[in-house]
Amino acid sequence: MPASQPRSRARDRNNVLNRAEFLSLNQPLKGNQESRSSGRKQSGQAGAAGAQNSNPKERRQSQQLPEEDCMQLNPSFKGIAFNSLLAIDICMSKRLGVCANRASSWGGARSMINLLGITGHGIPWIAGTLICLVKSSTLAGQEVLMNLLLALLLDIMIVAGLQKLAKRKGPYDVNPGLLDYLTMDTYAFPAGHASRAAMLSKFFLNHLVLAIPLRILLVLWALCVGFSRVMIGRHHITDVLSGFVFGYLQFRLVELIWMSSNTCQMLISIW
Repeated sequence: MPASQPRSRARDRNNVLNRAEFLSLNQPLKGNQESRSSGRKQSGQAGAAGAQNSNPKERRQSQQLPEEDCMQLNPSFKGIAFNSLLAIDICMSKRLGVCANRASSWGGARSMINLLGITGHGIPWIAGTLICLVKSSTLAGQEVLMNLLLALLLDIMIVAGLQKLAKRKGPYDVNPGLLDYLTMDTYAFPAGHASRAAMLSKFFLNHLVLAIPLRILLVLWALCVGFSRVMIGRHHITDVLSGFVFGYLQFRLVELIWMSSNTCQMLISIW
């Protein structure tokens, strides 16, 4: 042991890297290597401890997080297209809401536009159908009126159910009226007035004999009722367009379940 110590000292003296001019070069390298090795050891120990303490669920979540971040940062083409169309719909609906309040550009015509919307409301149509049904004395008239009443009731229930599911609000903060609460027409999608106007116009065109000018006026009335809801700020453009589609589908449904004259007479006798 004593003989080996002088030999190691002699080797250190003869080593060129141990000279004074090379000490400044050797020390940073040794410090970096030590810091790197210590950092690796600490990270390795921490990783081993974390791997031992973590559960399989946490490992799966940590593996899924980068993928979820990538999905959020890179949305699909369908998502981009849908968001773009939605933004265009909201922007155009706000521009067309010229009667949304008294301070709007067409605020003075708000009462007239509201009156036009009332002509497509469900309560006046149901009340008028019941009055006509009581006064009707022909079997054909009672059959048409009973099926019209069925169509109006189906329209209210279907639109109310769809609005409860969608729960979409209008472009402006416009409170529904009393008649809207009676028919549960409190949300924007789909537009109940538009669906009712489309269904009624199609129903009358198919089951009433009308002159060509009256048929044109009936179609124009349905369009004006639908887009009047956009003008007062209650619905978006897509709400009105979807209302027209649902109104046509409701008409087709009533045609499929059309009640015969005998069934109508039986229901009238019970009533």
